[in-house]
Amino acid sequence: MGSTMGRRSAITAAAVLAGGAAAQGLEMVLARPARAAVAYGQTPKSAVGYRDSPDGSRECGNCMHFIPGPAVTANGHCAVVAGSISPHGWCQVWTAKS
Repeated sequence: MGSTMGRRSAITAAAVLAGGAAAQGLEMVLARPARAAVAYGQTPKSAVGYRDSPDGSRECGNCMHFIPGPAVTANGHCAVVAGSISPHGWCQVWTAKS
């Protein structure tokens, strides 16, 4: 009977460890959106020549750094530039979406 309790204890310990690891992983996944929400750029608009009008077909709405607003035409944010960003704006760090 002693070896049965040893196996049970080992199985219980393994289950507790696996459950703890799963809970920690879930905690990390749930925390991601909160971190992403504050991952807006810090570079001042003036440092990158930001303007509210496009440069030909190059505009923030088709830039890989653009974080869209709640509607297609609403202002959003940028992963590089600070502040509210027009989807029709443009700056020197514009990079085409791949």
